[in-house]
Amino acid sequence: MRLRFVSTQTLKGLWSNRAMALSVVLVTFVSLIFIGAASLLHKQVGQVRDQWLAKLEIAVYMCPRESNAERCADGEATQKQIDAMDRELKSGEVSKYVDTYTFESKAQALANYKKQMKGSGYEDNVTEADMQVSFRIKLKDPLDYKVVTETLSGRKGVEVVNDQSENLESLLNILNKFMKVSVVLAAIMVLTALLLIPTTIRLSAMSRRDETEIMRYVGASNFFIELPFILEGVVSALLGSVLAVGGLWVAVKYFIKDWLTSAVVWLKTVGTHDVVVLAPMLVSGALIVAALASWITLRRYAKV
Repeated sequence: MRLRFVSTQTLKGLWSNRAMALSVVLVTFVSLIFIGAASLLHKQVGQVRDQWLAKLEIAVYMCPRESNAERCADGEATQKQIDAMDRELKSGEVSKYVDTYTFESKAQALANYKKQMKGSGYEDNVTEADMQVSFRIKLKDPLDYKVVTETLSGRKGVEVVNDQSENLESLLNILNKFMKVSVVLAAIMVLTALLLIPTTIRLSAMSRRDETEIMRYVGASNFFIELPFILEGVVSALLGSVLAVGGLWVAVKYFIKDWLTSAVVWLKTVGTHDVVVLAPMLVSGALIVAALASWITLRRYAKV
């Protein structure tokens, strides 16, 4: 009987204040969309970084026969400079960071160039003498790439040290900016929800003041009187959170997995399983916030 009464009062309150309740649903939906998007973007940034680091290879290009680089003003790297670089990687200062390394001769460089440029019409424009030797380095810990790059860049006979970090950083910067925007918008919408929920509860309590007074006179406990109002906020937040999880799942499934992954095949992206893992936190968080906001409002302002 009590459960039926509480359910009836909750539904009555939601219907009486349906416009405000719908506002809470929509604000909760938008808030959790942004919170979920920020969480997924944070995971995506981590995956991109880990994926890049796992494939990281530092390429040390020795000075070729002709180069506009200032550090190659003395001409092509000598065999002595090449041997010095080999010793540095094998037993020098940076050797503690190096897992493995390979040496690419001019002949190998020319073969790779022709393979890459095959069919373009440019593969026969260069000779072996035009190529440059290089070292390809794999690190024990990819996070040490900056130390190795800076150390090797200053050595004689080195034209350039390429670690491909510029491409990664530009991509990560874009993702981080999107994540920051999502966090700011989510904070604004959460604040809006925290203002709307108390307003909805106060209006509902005021519209049923006579009923709550009668319940108090017949000996109903504060919890029993407050429960329908709290459930109004919880139900509204539940609907909004379920819609948000559904929206995130659809966005990840059809926009990221079905479209983005097929367009950028090398990029490892978040998936629907990440949304499923995130869903309980979003839903439970929304319910807890709604319940607390409703309860605090009833105790401090509505005085049911």
